[in-house]
Amino acid sequence: MTQLSVNINKIATIRNARGGNYPNVAEAAKNCERFGAQGITVHPRPDQRHIRYSDVHEIKPLITTEFNIEGYPNEAFLQLIEVVKPDQVTLVPDPPNVLTSNAGWDTKTHQSFLKTVIARIHKAGSRCSIFVDTDLQNTEYAVQCGTDRIEMYTEPYAENYEKDRDLAITPFVETAKLAQSLGLGINAGHDLSLENLAWFSKNIPFLDEVSIGHALISDALYYGLENTIQMYLRQLNQGTE
Repeated sequence: MTQLSVNINKIATIRNARGGNYPNVAEAAKNCERFGAQGITVHPRPDQRHIRYSDVHEIKPLITTEFNIEGYPNEAFLQLIEVVKPDQVTLVPDPPNVLTSNAGWDTKTHQSFLKTVIARIHKAGSRCSIFVDTDLQNTEYAVQCGTDRIEMYTEPYAENYEKDRDLAITPFVETAKLAQSLGLGINAGHDLSLENLAWFSKNIPFLDEVSIGHALISDALYYGLENTIQMYLRQLNQGTE
């Protein structure tokens, strides 16, 4: 069954807008678990504009489900991983000034770099996933980098879902099938929502995990956090029925 990991970055964004510690990010992580989330995702960036490195340290001992840390693997990030030792590390190719993740890795060009980084992550005891698009070459070279999983970058799917959901899903199905045949686990994330999640889950074979933040936290403003998490879990379940 596909697992739901809730990205709590946006909760930290609200906190940081006023300073102080309200809303409490660590408490939100615990509540997400209590309300049914099977994982917590955070993405600390160098400017710490939402999740801070201190949040990562605080959250780790408080949660009992999977802890997934996303980020660009600079030295500070890797040192954080080696200390915190999360269950999973998701590598994204974000430059420091990017607003949000907007592309996958070119795994052929960056193979040597990724191979070194992933070996270091494995030494720390964490599973590794790398952000990729649906260019099949990037999945093929992901294997040679030594990653355990890929995370499919799903913004193109979300953008095209209303126009033609069959066409929108096709390259992701092909990528998932290739990844599975190569022995890779399959995650997905970016702009998945209540509107498009069930169709994605229903059509993507071997889907291990989805990581959802912006849409889920936005929906929680209307429906409440507990109800929203349950709504997303129902969408995932619909996809597997």
